[in-house]
Parts: sequence; C-alpha cells; structure tokens
Amino acid sequence: MTSSWEQYAELRERQPAYFVNPPDAAVYILHEPEEVAEAERAKAEALRKRGLPTEWSRVGVAYQDEYVTLVRDPVRFSDGSLGTYIRSMPGGDADGVVLLPVLDGAVVLVEHFRHAVRGWQLEAPRGFGEAGVPAVEQAARELREELGAVPTRVVDLGLLHPDAGTATDRVHLYLVEIAELGPLDAVEGIRAARTYPPEKVGELIRDGVVTDGFTIAAWTRAWLRGLLGARPAGPARPR
Repeated sequence: MTSSWEQYAELRERQPAYFVNPPDAAVYILHEPEEVAEAERAKAEALRKRGLPTEWSRVGVAYQDEYVTLVRDPVRFSDGSLGTYIRSMPGGDADGVVLLPVLDGAVVLVEHFRHAVRGWQLEAPRGFGEAGVPAVEQAARELREELGAVPTRVVDLGLLHPDAGTATDRVHLYLVEIAELGPLDAVEGIRAARTYPPEKVGELIRDGVVTDGFTIAAWTRAWLRGLLGARPAGPARPR
C-alpha cells in the first residue's frame, strides 16, 4: 500500500503549482526530510500539550477519494516556527463551474437540497470540473444536466477561490443566457427552478434568503459589470 507521504510526493509532482513557495510566502512549505520531521515533532508536541491526538501531526495525504483530497503540509511560519497546515484539494484535479442563468432578462435560481447543510438552498447551478474538459464546456454540460437548457450566450465572469484559507479550489463563474427551461435534474435533488428580476436576487442576498456563496459571487460579478440590465452608480463627484 502506498504511504500517505508517497501519495503526497506523487501529488506534489503532478500538481506542482499547489506546492510553490513564492519569494514572499508567509507560510513556507518544507521539502527537506530533516525539516519535515522537525515540523511533525513540533506539531505533535503542541497537540500533546492540548491533550489532542498526536497522529494529527503526520504530514502527507490525510484522506483521498474521487471528490476531495486532504493534505497536511509540513511548513515554516513567518515567525520561524515549524508545524503543519491542512488543505483541501479537488479530487479530480479540475476547476469547478458556477452558472448564473438568465432567461428573458430574469435570473434563474434552483431549489436544491444540499446534504452538507441538511436543507434546501436557493442557488445558481454549479458542478465539479472534469480533468481534460474545458471549463466553458463543463458549464454547458451542467446547464443541460440541471436545467435541461442550452446556452445561447456565455459570459466569463472570472475565477473565484471559495475558501482560500483551507482549500485550493478554483471555480469559474459564468453568466449564461438561455431561451427556455427543460426538465430539471431530480436525481441531483433539484425540486424547482425560480425566475427573479435581477434586483430581486440582490434583495434575497441582502436579506439572507440566498446564503450560497457561489451564487452571491456570480450575481455580484454580473451586477457590478452591468450585465443584468442595470449598472451600479459610479463614485460621487466632489462638489
């Protein structure tokens, strides 16, 4: 069986961008065996003092399946101390996609049951990326699968890091114009598609009805770029 450290080394070789150390890095990933061992010992001692399991200090791949990989990096912090830092990476080595569908000027959101929070969310459709599939192609696929729709226009809204504190994930945001809605993907837990004037979506975000961060980001990007029928007012001119 491949050890967690061997898996880590393979991942580092396959995805070097996740392990780069910029010249001004405040958290430096260690590679030398002596420093790695010292970082583990320092973390183990800190855990022991708090009465926590010392196995939480072991660096390498802590968990992996087809959806997510958790790694525990050996690091040196900006004050010179050593320790570990856990991160989540996408299991498929590909970026996710989020779609803000627009039908006849109205924003389409779906009611989607989310297992993680054990409840229904009003949100924009989204999906995992697939290695080797361009993000814009994946976006069209997700649109077809979740809403039974085909995009008539796609606008790239840029990248989003959902949680830069613990995850390497990158998500591509798109505004997609559609001509009609098709059958919904009930298998994925979608029970309805709702259309709202763009400004109403802003109110739902403001009032805490829409709490999904991806949806908030996609709507905000589109709104601030004037892609939803209204442009934000510019800065007030001094009198």
